[in-house]
Amino acid sequence: QVQLVESGGGSVQAGGSLRLSCVTSGVRINTDCMGWFRQVPGKGREGVAAIVSDVKTSYADSVKGRFTISKDNDKSTLYLQMSSLKQEDTAMYYCAAGSHDLGICLLRIAAAFDSWGQGTQVTVSS
Repeated sequence: QVQLVESGGGSVQAGGSLRLSCVTSGVRINTDCMGWFRQVPGKGREGVAAIVSDVKTSYADSVKGRFTISKDNDKSTLYLQMSSLKQEDTAMYYCAAGSHDLGICLLRIAAAFDSWGQGTQVTVSS
């Protein structure tokens, strides 16, 4: 069975940092497309970051330079390091995995991902 379990969310002041973790099982984290999405009420899920290998990554313009996606293949864990957080980063964050259409992984399109975690809330205060 495929399971993605996020952790690390919480409340933080603007300018602070958080590190999200996603422990996976039943996925081939070393070869699959892995990503982080976020969603606020009334809007669709936004692709924040994706990684399709140990080095190939992409980021939404709004987080580039502040967020870093990485993974530990031996621990089957995906990470999202978030720094210089802004109020606009407040959202429910989801990790996701996709085993198909690896060629579009870095476009961070939700349809390319077929497994999702339950989400972890990130709240940034002023």
